[in-house]
Amino acid sequence: MPVLPGAEPFRHAGGDVGVLLCHGFTGSPRSLRPWAEYLADRGLAVSLPLLPGHGTRWQDMQPTGWRDWYAGVDRALGELREECGQVFVCGLSMGGALALRLAAKRAKDVSGLVLVNPAVRMHGLAPYALPLLRHVLPSARGLANDIARDGVDEIGYDRVPLRAAHSMRQLFALVDGALPQVTQPLLLLHSKQDHVVPPWDAERVLSRVSSADVREVVLEQSYHVATLDHDAERIFEESAAFVARFAPGVAQEGGTSGRP
Repeated sequence: MPVLPGAEPFRHAGGDVGVLLCHGFTGSPRSLRPWAEYLADRGLAVSLPLLPGHGTRWQDMQPTGWRDWYAGVDRALGELREECGQVFVCGLSMGGALALRLAAKRAKDVSGLVLVNPAVRMHGLAPYALPLLRHVLPSARGLANDIARDGVDEIGYDRVPLRAAHSMRQLFALVDGALPQVTQPLLLLHSKQDHVVPPWDAERVLSRVSSADVREVVLEQSYHVATLDHDAERIFEESAAFVARFAPGVAQEGGTSGRP
């Protein structure tokens, strides 16, 4: 299936510092594209891959699982490390869980983490029902476009494939168990109102990682997909300042990359 217009991956060659951005479950690179372009304009090498099974139709996610999604970001991290001395990993929602797993599994390759509304656990009845429901129902109602701004589309699926959702549940269990292995500097931004991921997830990450340098930012005007919402500019600015703090020489103002 062809990739939906606007859901394409993004790649920008920059200097010696790179940033990997990981989008969320049933979402697409569209949710992080403005952020990726903002960082590219500051001279950073940027990779925003399209996760397997995403960006086309929800049925294409059915045969995929967390190992496929993790392999996609793991490969993108390896490519950035070949050209960059430092790489920072950013993630939205499930992309935050993938970023945390990269930090735990490839500690020497990840210089820092920026997480926006990270998801690390399923809540309610879903984790108990999925093992059975995935064999009975192919999909459930989608979770896309939890955005306070009007007229914004993250280009996500309107259905959740339940086999893939069950696999995400397995990913969350692994990531939650490995949180103490995360030692990198961490910037965590979470929305005051989020209709997809409850505050528990951010609190869990903040309380269990072993990072010595942690900064928490509450986003007052955005919902779950905050990277396309009213607080997007703050996310971009905070992340650029975070990278610059641990990678001296990185510009926090635009116009240095020469990107058209």
